[in-house]
Amino acid sequence: MDRRDFLKAAAFATAAAAAKPLHASDGASDKPSVKNYRQIGKTGLKMSDISFGGGKLSSSSMILRAVDYGINYFDTAPDYGQSEETIGEAMGKIKRDKIIITSKFCNHFPYPGHLSLGSKKQDYVTAVEGSLSRLKTDYLDFIFVHALGEMNKDAELEKKRLLSDEMLEAVAALKKAGKVRFLGTSSHGPANMETLLAAAVASGHFDVIMPSFNFMKFPKLPDVIKEARKKGVGVIAMKTLAGAKEMNLDAKGEEFPLAAFKWVLKQQEMSGLIVTMKTVSDMELYLKASGAKFTAADQAVLDRYAGLYDKEYCRTGCDDCEASCPKGVEIASVLRYRMYFRDYGMEKRAMESYASLKTGAASCAECSEPACTGKCPHELPIKELLCDAHDAMSFSA
Repeated sequence: MDRRDFLKAAAFATAAAAAKPLHASDGASDKPSVKNYRQIGKTGLKMSDISFGGGKLSSSSMILRAVDYGINYFDTAPDYGQSEETIGEAMGKIKRDKIIITSKFCNHFPYPGHLSLGSKKQDYVTAVEGSLSRLKTDYLDFIFVHALGEMNKDAELEKKRLLSDEMLEAVAALKKAGKVRFLGTSSHGPANMETLLAAAVASGHFDVIMPSFNFMKFPKLPDVIKEARKKGVGVIAMKTLAGAKEMNLDAKGEEFPLAAFKWVLKQQEMSGLIVTMKTVSDMELYLKASGAKFTAADQAVLDRYAGLYDKEYCRTGCDDCEASCPKGVEIASVLRYRMYFRDYGMEKRAMESYASLKTGAASCAECSEPACTGKCPHELPIKELLCDAHDAMSFSA
C-alpha cells in the first residue's frame, strides 16, 4: 500500500468507526436473512430488497445459499459469462415459483452482446429460448432491453432500439407462449440514461426500469423514478456502490456498502437493488442492510467516501467530456471497464469488453495537448485514467 492509499485507508477507517454497527441478528438467530420484500410496480411480484446480481457468479451453491437466506430475485444475462448455466445447475433444487429470474435480450457472447437496432422478431425469440435452455426453466419473470445509451450515443436511434416493433412483437409472442411474464429495460449510460428511461416509462410498454443509481448520481434521475412510480413501473437500482473504490482499501470497514445500500433503499420509489455477490461473505455482509434504516452515521460514512473518491470516480452514465476528444475515444465506456477491472475484480470481462470498443485509449499516451483536460465536471484526471485503463486492459500491453 503506498502513502496515498494508506492515508485514504486511515481516513476511511476513522469514519467507519464512527458509524454504529448494524447487526443481522434480531436476537432470535444469527443466520443472515432478507428482512424486507418490496412490490415491483404493478406486476404483483415482490422482490427481496437486497437481490442477487449474477455478473460474476462463482458456483450454483451461491444461488442455493441466497435462496436459503431469503433472496428471491436473480439478475443474469447471456453475456455474463457462465452465469445462466450456473443458475441452471441450481434449478433442480429450487421451487421455481418462489424465485424471480430476469435475463436480457443478448447474444451468448462476451459482454456486450446486446441485440442491436435492426434485430428481427426471431432474434429476440431465439435469445430468450437460449436463456431458458441454459437456465433450465420454462419461463423468465422479466426480460430486459439492456444497457440503453451504451450501443449508440444518438438518443433517437437508441430510442428506436428501446421501442422496436420487432422486439415488442416478440415479447407479445413470448408472453402468449408462457415464456416471458414482464418486460423491463436498464441503463448505465454513458449517454442519455435519463432521457431513454423516461421514454420507457412514458411508452407504457415496460413493467420495470433498472437505472444506475447511487448517492453520487445525477439530479435528473429522481424525476424519472418518481414518474415511474406514478405509472406503476417498478424501479430496481444497480451500480449502487459508486465505483466500489473502498474494495481496494486494506483497512476498509463493512459500514460503507451497508450505508450505500441503505441510502438507495430509503428512496420510497425503489423496488430493491441488485449487487454482484462473489462470495458467501459478500452475501452475508450485504444482507445486514436489508430492512435497515438509514442513519446520520451512515451519511457520515458516505460523506467521507465522497471526500476521498469524488475526483476518482467516473460517474456511470455521464459522458460530458467525450465530445471534446478529436480522436473519438469512448471515454465513458473505457473508464467503466476500468472500474470493472480495478475495483470489481472482473478482469477478464473488462478486457474483453475493452477490446470490443471501436475507439479505445491506445492513442492517449501520445496525446501532448489532451482536449479532455478540464472537461470533466467532477475534475477527474481523464488522460491519466485513460492511459492506466489501456495499460491494464490491453491484450498487447
